[in-house]
Amino acid sequence: MMPVRAALLGSVAIIASGAQGADLPAKPAAPVEYVRICSTYGTGFFYIPGTETCLRVSGRVRAEYLYLEPDDRADDMIGFRARGRLNLDTRTATAYGLLRTYLRMEMTRNTGAYGDSSTSPNIAQAFIQFGGLTAGRAVSFFTNPDLPAPNFGDLRFDDPSNAEVNLLAYTFSFGNGFSATLSLEEGQRVNNDLDFPLFGVGTPPPVLAPIAFTYGGERIPDVVANLRYTGTWGGAQISGALHQIRDVAFGLTSVDGVTVPVINPVTGLPYPAYADTEYGFAIGAHAYANLPFLGTGDTGWISATYTDGAVGYINAGQAGSIGSAFIGAGPLQLPFADAFVDPITGEFENNKAYGIAGGINHNWTPTIQTNVFGSWMRFDAPGTAQYEIPTTAATTAAGISGATTGLVDFNEYRVGVNAIWTPVEGFLIGVEALYIRVDPRGRVAVPVTDATGAPTGTFRSTGSEDAWEGRLRIQRDF
Repeated sequence: MMPVRAALLGSVAIIASGAQGADLPAKPAAPVEYVRICSTYGTGFFYIPGTETCLRVSGRVRAEYLYLEPDDRADDMIGFRARGRLNLDTRTATAYGLLRTYLRMEMTRNTGAYGDSSTSPNIAQAFIQFGGLTAGRAVSFFTNPDLPAPNFGDLRFDDPSNAEVNLLAYTFSFGNGFSATLSLEEGQRVNNDLDFPLFGVGTPPPVLAPIAFTYGGERIPDVVANLRYTGTWGGAQISGALHQIRDVAFGLTSVDGVTVPVINPVTGLPYPAYADTEYGFAIGAHAYANLPFLGTGDTGWISATYTDGAVGYINAGQAGSIGSAFIGAGPLQLPFADAFVDPITGEFENNKAYGIAGGINHNWTPTIQTNVFGSWMRFDAPGTAQYEIPTTAATTAAGISGATTGLVDFNEYRVGVNAIWTPVEGFLIGVEALYIRVDPRGRVAVPVTDATGAPTGTFRSTGSEDAWEGRLRIQRDF
């Protein structure tokens, strides 16, 4: 009986202690944080838990394949590109207006005709907006970021897909779709140096060739301003930019390790060490419109640009440096720069570039669209920038008698078409063909290369050259 009694007493004690524990106050559980949808700024935003800041995470993966018409056996005809993009967009409503931060990170791997490169990380955009203030890296305010220009290859205008620069800007909003912006932007949008070899045939180039220079340190940023209107039918913008041109010691050279002045062959006097600082400018007009009479969702766009000493604003909006600033087609590569030093006065002479680009988009079905687009550009340098190659027995035998070299005036034409299939929202497969033609003013000399692409030291004369590009793009946005 004793073991049974002990077991019963133990059970009663356990039950009693449990009852007393149940009477004690329970520790409250931590509140559960649920992710809340933020519909204020569009789809995809949610509140960061514990804050009133909305966040949207998005990105892109692109695979692209390029056909580029080769000049010789050394050239790659096929190119491969893989690119990944990640976007982080945060927005917070404050008593002073919207506080926004935006970060776009990209990594690209190119091979073949794109140019072989290791994986290249890039901060494409990183800016803060507070009320009307924009600070950081963003699309230049010279261009209109809303232009519906879905071309894969480059056209000659300030393309918003390539026109990211470092800037500090303020936008004034007037209501009814009107706004104006004043922006201070980085000045070297492209390699605007005129730093290239001038060549002759059998003899040194004439002494009155344009003088090359290398850009000096930036003293003032480019000053950009625009006036923009956005409406239900489309939008329009006019823009202007002021650009500083200054060089590094064009009038000095090194002889046996000693720096000496360069002598002006006309006056017999030494050139100044530097040309006086010069200024260039650019003016742009951009517009786009919905075209419902062609089809649902159809659009058209146009962009016209005039530059004087600021050719970077028409050079496809390339925000990075391009080698030696040449534009051409096939073996014809012509110098393209902001300015040069006059061989007589020793001062800057500005080059001009101007042109127009545009396109039309048509949606055949909700998933199939085509785009037709093109651009024309004229490069116009002062007369002292080009000169005739002397007529000699060697040049006559080479068939280039009367050819021009230096900074040659030229026209460039680009015409393209693409077709895009979007079977699923945010996913596309597209093909594109682009034709490029460069017509210099008169005939020009082109270096002749051997089968490996190496220069032979001889030249030929040409009046124009053209080239074809083809692209296949597979892209997913999320």
